[in-house]
Amino acid sequence: MAVPKRRLSKSRRNRRRANHDKTDAPTLGICRNCGATVRPHCVCGDCGHYRGREVIEVAVAEEELEEAV
Repeated sequence: MAVPKRRLSKSRRNRRRANHDKTDAPTLGICRNCGATVRPHCVCGDCGHYRGREVIEVAVAEEELEEAV
């Protein structure tokens, strides 16, 4: 049976274990309607569209309405 000859130091042990805790940045896509960055398979928070069709209505601030006029 294999038995370690020497005890591992805490830093060496922790360096080995540290690789399991790393996380990648979330994958982002581009909304087909407004061009905002969105997570895949999720409704766009800016315009409320999903896969080219409106799924939810997004409340527009009154200031944005005044700027558009």
